[in-house]
Amino acid sequence: MRLAQKYPQARILISGGDGSISGVYEGDAVISARFFPMFGIDRERLVEETTSRTTFENAMNTKELLAGQGLSNCLLITSGYHMPRSVGIFRKLGIEIIPWPTDYRTDGREGLGLDFTQPSRNSQNLATAIREWFGLVGYYLAGRTSELYPG
Repeated sequence: MRLAQKYPQARILISGGDGSISGVYEGDAVISARFFPMFGIDRERLVEETTSRTTFENAMNTKELLAGQGLSNCLLITSGYHMPRSVGIFRKLGIEIIPWPTDYRTDGREGLGLDFTQPSRNSQNLATAIREWFGLVGYYLAGRTSELYPG
């Protein structure tokens, strides 16, 4: 939001449809069309991609939209834990991006161990980590990224 307000000439491409099996959820692009205007960001600045169900489809559809809109010099904004896989896919597709990670799931201290005062947080973080590691390995083996862990 701060970037959108600081750079009012910048377009905002939001990629994300409903990735659930049920198909009953709103994707990021649909939600963003309501979210950004609430904070004074003109909806005309938004480029919405509403059909993707996976990170790979996000990147494929984004590539088409960028070309169709004549856009370049993009920041790729996503959660820090999801950034390596996203960067790998975008690079493999030849989309030049600058990674802009957000939503870190850490307090800044590094180390192995569990916080026994927060068992539900431990399981949520473990589930997120497992999903991303499976995603990294799966996308690498499928040839959707060139590196197992893109830096």
